[in-house]
Amino acid sequence: MTVEMREGHEGTGPGAITPDGCAVELYERLPVGDEPDIIAAAVPAGAHILELGSGVGRMTHPLLERGFTVTAVDESADMLSRVRGARTICGSIEQLDLDGEEFDVVMLASFLVHAGDEEVRRGLLRTCARHVAKDGCVLIQREGEDYHTNVPRERVDPSGFTVRVVSAEPVGNGANSVRVEYDFPDARWTQTFLARPLTKEQFESALQEAGLEVDAYLTPDRTWVRAVPKA
Repeated sequence: MTVEMREGHEGTGPGAITPDGCAVELYERLPVGDEPDIIAAAVPAGAHILELGSGVGRMTHPLLERGFTVTAVDESADMLSRVRGARTICGSIEQLDLDGEEFDVVMLASFLVHAGDEEVRRGLLRTCARHVAKDGCVLIQREGEDYHTNVPRERVDPSGFTVRVVSAEPVGNGANSVRVEYDFPDARWTQTFLARPLTKEQFESALQEAGLEVDAYLTPDRTWVRAVPKA
């Protein structure tokens, strides 16, 4: 099946590649970090979470194990086919409209808020605002402040692979083309995608535009944020 790539995005390596350049087999291999613990500490026990951009379920499955109910959304059917135990919805996040359905928690992780296309970002945040309950919250994962300037850089994961951010090159209108490489002993993947650095002020302004506001920064580096509907 031919997948239509998003403009400015590409991926290489074994297996299926999604429209934004992610490799399905790569994401099946990536370990889960401390994200499920951060999420669990920030929301009510047993909450129903709308996970936007779930991928193969790297965070979905640990959240299910912690007693949450998860509705997983992704534009890649290949990714969603790996998700177990959650309701799944295949489609683009920025166009999602579940007919008035609201959730205790809406989650937008994986730096998706940094979409290179500002209209896509606006659509993502409108989807968050549209589906969060009035007394609910939106959890957003931001890039680190030096994500686009501390390049090239690499990290060797304890499980035995290397992830390398090779470059972040300006392509105009405030967006950068970012290239990342993943080297495993038996395989190699690359992903190139468009991302837009956002200062704290620009990020908070984007939330305001969507009818949301910061409730708390959840981590010392401010990469995880809990937002709520504006009063």
